[in-house]
Amino acid sequence: MVRMKELAGRLTAVDPDAGATVRVIAYFDALGESRAGLEALVRGAAVLAGCPARLVDVERRVRIRVEPDGRRRDDELAPDPAWPSAALVPDGVPALWLERTGTAEPSVVDAVILERAAGALRLVLDRTRGRVPLSPADDPALVETVLDPAAGERARLHAARRLGLDATGTRARALASLGGRPRIMAVHGDGRPDEAELPAGRVGVGPAVPVLLLPGSWEAARTALRFTSEGTARDPGERVVHAEDLGGLALLAELIAPGSEPPPDVRDLERAAADAPWMLATLHAVAATASLRAAATEVNVHHSTLQDRLAHAETLLGWPVRTPRGRLRLHLALSMRHLARG
Repeated sequence: MVRMKELAGRLTAVDPDAGATVRVIAYFDALGESRAGLEALVRGAAVLAGCPARLVDVERRVRIRVEPDGRRRDDELAPDPAWPSAALVPDGVPALWLERTGTAEPSVVDAVILERAAGALRLVLDRTRGRVPLSPADDPALVETVLDPAAGERARLHAARRLGLDATGTRARALASLGGRPRIMAVHGDGRPDEAELPAGRVGVGPAVPVLLLPGSWEAARTALRFTSEGTARDPGERVVHAEDLGGLALLAELIAPGSEPPPDVRDLERAAADAPWMLATLHAVAATASLRAAATEVNVHHSTLQDRLAHAETLLGWPVRTPRGRLRLHLALSMRHLARG
């Protein structure tokens, strides 16, 4: 340990990040040697990162949140997908989070904190809570068989049983995530899945169906994924979309192929968006809220400011957005904008 401290001191003089990285490694090595518990490991991540850290292991029903001053303050809020995070197993769902906003990618030091802490947490959880049994998301080949409409019924039933899905009584949902592999989530009760149980980022959630109907749920989940957004000013909207919520909007997906030429209303939206950085977020708020006052609250502006923005937007778009028909047209244009992108 003394040598590690000396090395960290020397590296800091040359490269502060390198020195901090060595200190992080030494810190978690020491916690591991002392057989520290879950809270101590999450506390270490929070203190080293200088921001709150939380562990959310849904399978083992573990939730721990620690402030950077070392005090534990748990809550039931779902982690923000934009926070730097790490899974406890390769290709797993993120379980350790650093509540740091405003950064597109974690810093080198944050990445090392997450990697070392997650590894230590996995060992403690396996030792004290037992290993998590294989879930549907952990065997891509079996999942793809269950979701493949061209696979024979016997093959899909066999794959479902291997995944622990009872074809006679279990209902499940297919999940489609941007850049991720297909997943299946067993349904317990009538509720929707908690956002902490879903993959990070943009996710389309298929309807709950009997196991043999999961290919249809998968197709619906892929359609729902096309309606998702990044939730940013340049791409406002929902990161998670449930297929059941789309209704007739899902028919638009059959008319607009990904990467196709955008419809005229979408081209009008893009021209308007190029005029002001607030344009898309403001128009989305108008389309997605119950009233203009609610929209003003959503984008954190005064009602009169919103009116001025919408008057300017209407001039650029060429159609009204404050009438019932205009709001419907705006909602459709925003939806088609999602569908037309590659």
